Parts: sequence; C-alpha cells; structure tokens
Amino acid sequence: MTTVAPTDAAGSAPSGLDSFTYDDDITRKFVLATIIWGIVGMLVGVIIATQMALPAANFDTPWLTFGRLRPLHTNAVIFAFAGNAIFAAVYYSSQRLLKARMFSDLLSRIHFWGWQLIIVSAAITLPLGISQSKEYAELEWPIDIAVVLIWVVFAINFFGTVARRRERHLYVALWFYIATIIAIAVLYIFNNLVLPVTALKSYSVYAGVQDAFMQWWYGHNAVAFFLTTPFLGLMYYFLPKAANRPVFSYKLSILHFWTIVFIYIWAGPHHLHYTALPAWASTLGMLFSLMLWMPSWGGMLNGLLTLRGAWNKVAEDPILKFFVLGVTFYGMSTFEGPMLSIKSVNALSHYTDWTIAHVHAGALGWVGFMSFGMAYWLFPRIFQAPLFSKKLMALHFWGATIGLALYVIPIYFAGLTQGLMWRAFDSNGMLMYGEFLETVTKLIPLYWIRVVGGLLYLSGAVLCLHNLAMTWKARPKTYDEPVIQAAPLAPGYVDDPIPPSRLRAVTNTARKLDVFSQMRWHRNWERLPLKLTIWVTIAVIVASLGEIIPMFLIRSNVPTIATVSPYTPLELYGRDIYVSEGCYNCHSQMVRPMRHETERYPGGYSQAGEFIYDRPFQWGSRRIGPDLHRIGQNNTSVSWHIRHFNNPDDISPGTIMPSYEWLLENEIDYDAIAGKVRAAAALGAPYGEELEQAEALARVQAEEILQRYREEAPEEDATALADRDVLALVAYLLRLGTDIAKPLPVEEPEGDTLARGAEGSTP
Repeated sequence: MTTVAPTDAAGSAPSGLDSFTYDDDITRKFVLATIIWGIVGMLVGVIIATQMALPAANFDTPWLTFGRLRPLHTNAVIFAFAGNAIFAAVYYSSQRLLKARMFSDLLSRIHFWGWQLIIVSAAITLPLGISQSKEYAELEWPIDIAVVLIWVVFAINFFGTVARRRERHLYVALWFYIATIIAIAVLYIFNNLVLPVTALKSYSVYAGVQDAFMQWWYGHNAVAFFLTTPFLGLMYYFLPKAANRPVFSYKLSILHFWTIVFIYIWAGPHHLHYTALPAWASTLGMLFSLMLWMPSWGGMLNGLLTLRGAWNKVAEDPILKFFVLGVTFYGMSTFEGPMLSIKSVNALSHYTDWTIAHVHAGALGWVGFMSFGMAYWLFPRIFQAPLFSKKLMALHFWGATIGLALYVIPIYFAGLTQGLMWRAFDSNGMLMYGEFLETVTKLIPLYWIRVVGGLLYLSGAVLCLHNLAMTWKARPKTYDEPVIQAAPLAPGYVDDPIPPSRLRAVTNTARKLDVFSQMRWHRNWERLPLKLTIWVTIAVIVASLGEIIPMFLIRSNVPTIATVSPYTPLELYGRDIYVSEGCYNCHSQMVRPMRHETERYPGGYSQAGEFIYDRPFQWGSRRIGPDLHRIGQNNTSVSWHIRHFNNPDDISPGTIMPSYEWLLENEIDYDAIAGKVRAAAALGAPYGEELEQAEALARVQAEEILQRYREEAPEEDATALADRDVLALVAYLLRLGTDIAKPLPVEEPEGDTLARGAEGSTP
C-alpha cells in the first residue's frame, strides 16, 4: 500500500504506515551534469571530427591533438554524459520502485561530487598525455582508484536502499541496475591492474596478447554493462511511464535479462579476429556474439510493443519519439554487432571507419536519445514547473535525428571504402592503392559531412540545456516534498506456492519444464535481492573465467620467440611517448595474416610471441594512418622520421597527420628512465646491465640515433636535436617489428619456444 498524503494532526503517519520523502535534489544534480557534460563531450567530438578533415584544427598544440582529444571525447561521452544519465535514472526510479528514500543523503552527495571530480581529472590528464592507452580505460591509476571508491559508495547507497525497501518484489529495471553495479566492478578492477611507475604513470600487469584479451573482455563489456544494461533499466521504467502503458511481457523481461547478463561477457574476443589472439578465443567470442542477437531483439521488441495502443501518443509527444528512436537504434546496433563479429565480415570492417559508424549509431542513437527522452520527461517533475518549450524539444528531436543520419551514413560509406581499397589488387596482382595515403584523401568529403552532422546533434543538446535552464528558472521558490506513506515489509512473508503443471498425461520431465516455463520461480527470486545479486555475480564470474583461465594457463596461447628481447631503456622511454601522444588512436600495430596486409607491410604477419614485453599492447582498433608493426624493417631512415614529426605534409603531401614539432623541442627526462626499466623488470622483462646503467645506455643510444641523422641529413643542424624526445620515439619506431628478422641464437631454447625465420614464418 502506498499513498501520497499529509500526516495526521499530530504529525505522525497513520498506524501501520511509514512516512518518508524522496530525494529529488540528487536527481536534479545528475540531470544537469548529464546535459552539461554531454555538450562538452559532443563539442570535443566535433573538434576531432574537424581535425580529421582539417589537421590545422590541432593549432600545433600538444593538448589539442587528435591523439590526446579522442580519449577525452570517448570518456566524456561514456562516463560523463552516459554515466550521469545512468545515475539520474537510478536515483529517481529506484526510490519510487523500492518505496524508500535513498539509504544515505551524504553518500548520494559524495557520489555526485566524487564522480564530477573524476571527470574533471580526466579532462585535465588526458589532454596532457597522461594515459594508459587502452580504450575506455585510459585513466591512470590514481583516478582508477577514485573510480572504484566512488563506485563502492554508489553500490552501498543502492543496496542499502534495497535493504530498507517497502516494496517486496524487485521490478525489472532494478535487476538491470544490479547487473550494472556488479559487472562494472569486476570488469574495471581486473582490467586496470597495473604496477605504478610514478604518481601518474603505470604499466599493465598483463602483456601483449593477454593484455589485448583482458582489454576487450573489459571494453566490449563496458559497452554491455555501462551503455546497455543500465539504459535497458531506464527503458523499462521511463518508457512505460511516458506511454502510461505496462511493459509488454514479464516473461520476455526475464529471458532478456538473464541471457544478456550471461552471454554478453563471452563476446569480447570478437574484436580481435585475425590478430595474434588464439583462434579458439576469437571464435568463441564470435559464437556468443551471434547468440546475443536474439535476446537483444527480445528486449527491443519488449520496449516497442509496450507502446501497443499508444502509438497515437508517439505522433504527438516528442519524449516518446526520443524513446522509440532510441530503442530502434538499440535494435539496429544489436543486429549489426553480431554481424560484425562474423570473421569474414570483420575481416573487411576491422580497423576501418565502419566500426566508428557502428559505435556512434549506438552511442548517439541508443544512449543519446534515451538520455534526452528521460531528461525531458524529468524536467517538469524534478523542477516542479511546466516544460519551457515543447516546440524546442521537438526541434531538438528532428535536428538530432538528421544530424545522426548525416554523421553515421557517410562514415559507413567511409568504412566500406577503406576496407575495399586496402584489399584491392590490379590485374598484375599488385596492390591497386599501394600508398596508404590514397585511402585517406578519398574520405575527406565524407569527413566534412560528418562534421555537419555532429554540429546538428550538438546543437540539439544546446537546445536541451536552454530548455532545462528556462524550466529551472520557473521553479517554485521552495520545492514541494510530498510525504509518501507506505507499509513496511511484514516479517515472515511466505510466497504463494508455485502452481503445479498444467499438463496432463505427460512425463514428469515435461511437467517440470512446464512449471519452469511459467517462471513463477523467478517471482520468488525477485523478493530476495541478495539471492538475485549472488546469481548475477556467479553468471558474470563464471562467464569471465570460462575464457580467462585457458587464456592464461595454456602456454601455447603465447609462444615465446627466441629472438624477441625487451626494449632498451631509450626505446622503453620512446614507447611511453608514443602512448602519451595517443598514436594508437590512428595507427595499429598488428599485421593480420591476409595477403593485402603482408604485401602492404612486408616482413610477415604479427605473431603472439612478439608482444610479450608490450605493456600495454598497442594493436589499436582503427587505421587513420598505416600499420606500424613492421616499420622498423621497412623504414630505417632517421631523417625521414624526424622530418615527418616536424612537418608531416613535407613528407606526405595531403596527409591529415598534424605536426608534432614539440617532440623536437622537449628534452628527454633521463632521470625517469631508470624507474621505467625497474618497473618493466619487476613485471618480468629480463634486464641485466640495463638495471644499473639505464640512463647511461639511453644516452649512448640517443647519440647513436643523432649521429645517424647527421649522416643522413648533413645539411641540417643536428645540434638542436641533442637529447630531445624525438630521438627516443624514433628509437622505438626503428625497433618495431625487427625482432622477428634477427638471426637465431646458436642454441635454441627448449620448451614451447618457436623458432622464427627472417620472414616471420612458422616452421
């Protein structure tokens, strides 16, 4: 029993009822943060989209380069925009679904301000080049610790509210919130296990193939449990509320929830088809990705069919338009995702802009439209004033819809163009587009159309902020806080017995299946939050360990190669510069075993044993520039690299790579090199004299690189480049992919070591 009524004359609730109020102030805070950070994240997105067509938009400034701003854009959209939207939805809906005020107002405020501080920390550190360089996990270790602590605060506040609830059974939206809290905790902690090197630098405890596996176990499931499950919870609460209709199917909700929770975890390795990841792992990821299609569409249909009998409202209400289009994009994305996991399709799409179009269709279509729809529904309720302008809301919807179309459609074409051009051969069996730059300049007009689409979508968010501000301006001087009255949960409650089978003249097995299919047993689980949470945790952990254990325990997954050795101190320092500048955002380091790749990047395809000292891995997920894994074999000119960093257009006319002239000005921090070497050694790199002479060896190698530059470019003044960062970065690039071509030692190691010839072939 729940009512909204005043207390009696004595100020107390009627006998048997508790009186309480909801905390909508925390919802107001998160909604405002959602819109503001959404504008920031989308603005950065427009800036980097412009840089793709006009590299001068970097303004020759280190902290405004594409490589540094792209991680800021993804983190702002995912953790700032989507994150605050999730928390707004959870705090508003949970109180009403549980008939209880949040467990602690103090924890709510700590959560809010702590999360905003984390976002600000990301906005400062990422443009400064302080990054772990793993997608959606770029934040360095002190910020990671803060994320975990704030997540624990959120979890305590949520589960504390569940414990003091006055509604016995948990509604479906709450199941998805529970799955989000549990899964993100597991994913974030284990993917971000690192060894700190300095206060703002760390090395992953995983290396190479295993690091790539863990990253995409996390990366794909960050999409699953941060951008999918909480927004499904949002859908199950706010869509029925906006339509004033019950959810279409309770049973479909159950099937949707448990299949999503268990199956999604396995799908991550499909991001690594045809890489050095063992084939069994990527195949397993593909199979589970394909299985995801049906439960995902079950959820989509459950959402859309909730509108049965209310489609006339969709024509009139922009809020429902946002929800309907959001759910539709969820269906589109969850069909395309499994399709892209098929190896033959992935061979064409991987490393191309097709992936970028797919991601943005989900992020802007599903997450964006659901967030804006929720925000507009909440504005008049949390500010207790009529929405300022329904016409502006409608304008936002149509502008964002057109903007999204102008964004994703040309990028789909760009991705297909890239994939087909990379693999095109002429009648003589030669690459038709041998110069990688030819595949870039072809896309510039499409990139400009994307900029226009991004501006339209951003403009819609600005309209939303204006609508919010004007609605807030009309708020009452003091918010009304209705007193809610509800009966506390009675102790000793016993569920009604599960009805027996409806079948007659059948076997006992058939009867049991009939009872199971009625799903009344799940109704019992819904009144036992601890049991439900434990089963969610078991599902997440079992599915994770099903892949992780064999990946780490079977030695043949990462065979060693006799000629592979750790990076020298200077190369290790140069690799950290590569990471800091975000080079992985444009360049991959993974030559796949396909003819068009081995022809384009001679030296043999990339092999697992080559990456055993790469912490973190640098395989990348996109090629705006050529793959670099064999560049140490194919381009050994020091002067070319230095000129390329100083003025890329001088070397490659028409390139969209910006200048990195500061690399020719910043001095190598030799004092920091010894600490990096010690950390790498602690993680297993077999260093010898490097541990004691790291700085001296780095200085010697830097001078050798500089001397080569003097010989190659005698007309240039090499003195100004002495001890500059560019020497360390060039040293790293000259090392890439060369171990495979070294002569084998006289005595081959025993065990699972594989000897590799000069061309990288397996004996």
